[in-house]
Amino acid sequence: MTPMTIRAARESDLQAVVDMLADDPLGATRESPTELDRYLPAFRAIEADPHQHLAVVEIDGRVAGCLQLTVIPGLSRTGMTRGLIEAVRVHRDHRGSGVGSRLVEWALDRARREGCGIVQLTTDLTRHDAHRFYERLGFVRSHYGMKHPL
Repeated sequence: MTPMTIRAARESDLQAVVDMLADDPLGATRESPTELDRYLPAFRAIEADPHQHLAVVEIDGRVAGCLQLTVIPGLSRTGMTRGLIEAVRVHRDHRGSGVGSRLVEWALDRARREGCGIVQLTTDLTRHDAHRFYERLGFVRSHYGMKHPL
């Protein structure tokens, strides 16, 4: 397996992260990799919040994957803290190489260390490969997700 490092994202990683977010049919319609300044306030807010973990996988000095883990305290399930995984992406040159699995396993471990009793995520209904990927990692289809644009 290729040596890889998982670490906190730095501002200098932002272009690579946004490029990966935009590099699929859904992201291509909603991301703007040429307007990086639009992402800076969100990156800085994530970086400043101890409940947010924006992680990248680095291989040979280049960003090869990313995800965001949010730790959410809650009252349901007798006050259980939960983790929420978002924005999982692997650079097209590294897909199928184990990068995504290692990244999600890192997030699950981090969530355990932060006291989470469950980790959840959503994935677009059209992402059938992603559904199989998450199921292989032990995720179970358990809810019907909804969104309300504001």
